[in-house]
Amino acid sequence: MKKISTCASFFAGVGGIDLGFESTGRFKTIYANEYDPSPVTTFRQNFKDANIECKDIKDVEPDDFQNVDVMMAGFPCQAFSIAGYRKGFEDEKGRGTLFFEFLRLVKAKNPRVVFLENVKNLISHNGGNTFRVIREALEDAGYKVIYRVMNAMEYGNTPQNRERIYILGFRFEADYRNFKFPDPIPLTRKITDIIDFQHPVAEKYYYTPGKYKGDIYERLNDEMDDPDTVYQWRRVYVRKNQSNVVPTLTANMGEGGHNVPLVRVPSGIRKLTPKECFNAQGFPNDFCLPEGLKDSKLYKQAGNSVCEAVIERIAEKIAYALDENVASRIVCPSCDKEIELESTNTICYCPFCGHRIQE
Repeated sequence: MKKISTCASFFAGVGGIDLGFESTGRFKTIYANEYDPSPVTTFRQNFKDANIECKDIKDVEPDDFQNVDVMMAGFPCQAFSIAGYRKGFEDEKGRGTLFFEFLRLVKAKNPRVVFLENVKNLISHNGGNTFRVIREALEDAGYKVIYRVMNAMEYGNTPQNRERIYILGFRFEADYRNFKFPDPIPLTRKITDIIDFQHPVAEKYYYTPGKYKGDIYERLNDEMDDPDTVYQWRRVYVRKNQSNVVPTLTANMGEGGHNVPLVRVPSGIRKLTPKECFNAQGFPNDFCLPEGLKDSKLYKQAGNSVCEAVIERIAEKIAYALDENVASRIVCPSCDKEIELESTNTICYCPFCGHRIQE
């Protein structure tokens, strides 16, 4: 039986990254941290065994959780997103610098793998300088870094146009060498697999004359002429998705109808339900959305989350890389840290405490 690797999750949201890792059967989240109490409610309902703390990551101390094999973070992307203000590290709300709070904990715990997810624009923000700082900070902490921009509809067989950058740091050279990102796969799932075009839903999801300020309904009624695709109201105009997939979900979908994907169905013009938005992220049908939470909260949770299917495919490759490197590792008898043995020498020194090890 292969080892189950332990994980600690930060900026955990509803647990999309955790779900992708756990779906492989090779990883288990034992600790999670999230600042917003709304997604914490959803996380707790779906991860009964994980200890999730609802507090600012700045208040998390290394002793708050045990050593783990993997530390992962979908750190806040608003400061880098094309859809946001793109202020990066200078974001007035401090969201751009929260990566360094995560790095503080990584340096203290020295996990075998670091996993990060963020918006595609991170790689080009500020002329590439923001990403360079992040990559070099991980390298300075002792990690070999590899990254790739991946689209959910190309790598997750999920009909959503969602490009994200995935960054991995490996503490061991052999793990790094053994890891390969998954290849693209055909998109066989259709929007009809995740959106119910046939049956009526609750009245609150429909657009009707006079429901919203201005002539939004009239504009939608005039321009939404294709019942087999997804549209989006973008502040002042209607956008049709030409790829016949769901457009990129955003965190502000629940704010006055802006950015919510829309469909024309026999019963009228309506927005996607929160459940359908989670479907568009590749979440399984049995993923629970807590009763009593406002739709605006659920839309935000879905938009802030990740494509679960892409995460799962990456996690499978991580598990394979770790399996391949079993023979070249040992636990230091002095400090109990796991280290990599030199393949050409039976004597090495622990990089953490300097203890001389001879096999």
